[in-house]
Amino acid sequence: MSDRKPVFLVTGNDLAPQALDLLKDYEIVFAGKTPTEDDIVALCKQRDPVAIIVRYSKVGAAAMDAAPSLKVISKHGSGTDTIDKAAAKERGIRVVAAVGANAAAVAEQALALLLAAAKSVVTLNDRMHSGHWDKATHKSVELEGRTVGVIGLGAIGLRFARMADAMDMRVIGFDPYAKDLPSYITPVDLDTIWRKADAISLHCPLTAENAKLLNAKTLAACRKGVIIVNTARGGLIDEPALLDAIRSGRVASAGLDSFAVEPMTAPHPFHGEQRITLSPHIGGVTADAYVKMGVAAAQNALAVLNAA
Repeated sequence: MSDRKPVFLVTGNDLAPQALDLLKDYEIVFAGKTPTEDDIVALCKQRDPVAIIVRYSKVGAAAMDAAPSLKVISKHGSGTDTIDKAAAKERGIRVVAAVGANAAAVAEQALALLLAAAKSVVTLNDRMHSGHWDKATHKSVELEGRTVGVIGLGAIGLRFARMADAMDMRVIGFDPYAKDLPSYITPVDLDTIWRKADAISLHCPLTAENAKLLNAKTLAACRKGVIIVNTARGGLIDEPALLDAIRSGRVASAGLDSFAVEPMTAPHPFHGEQRITLSPHIGGVTADAYVKMGVAAAQNALAVLNAA
């Protein structure tokens, strides 16, 4: 009988020490900094993990079939769109997520991008460093009294909405699954968000139904001068349509932390657009969130394994 410990495969090159402490009875195999799907399939064949903690890349049917002992796939974060959930269900593999573990971090990034877009923070910083003083010619957007449309009212969207309310913004929100919303969020349909929102912040998962939710048609329905913020998934936005709307002035500015293809390829059409503020999908990447997500991912996986 083998004394080999069962394997946890981590699709990344690290995990918080607090999470590793929880997994001391298992062998931890790291897939590397930027693993491909083929890398993950190969490691599944070699090591036959009982659990996969998903940080980067996708986990599809081929990886699941390569690991006959696999019982659970645990997301290091809240979004599970990189996991083939239908394939997992067919194979009796549980998919779990660290819902809410990075809510504070991502909501803060969304607020930072909203403020950066409204206040031209990046452009003014660049101008100042080039020796300019634009006080006589520049006017920022004041957010007090403006309407923000929040699409997706899970842990992150709710936290962002609370921040916006604290700034005396009017908050309208769309989420067909949300219940018992706080009084400061007015539930509306998407058409109302397009018509009434001065700023729109995306906080929903990416699904086949809402892919390219912001597209030429919906952007044309938005208020002229709307601000767009996306800290969710890049696939929610038709990127060429957004660029056209920015250049036409339909969209005043955008703050984006996620993109259709990641890592973003260079050159990219967004590069050099002064009214688009970019960050490399780091909304949930803080020292605190790193620990919270790692611990939650480990705990969620262990709960499934211990119940088996």
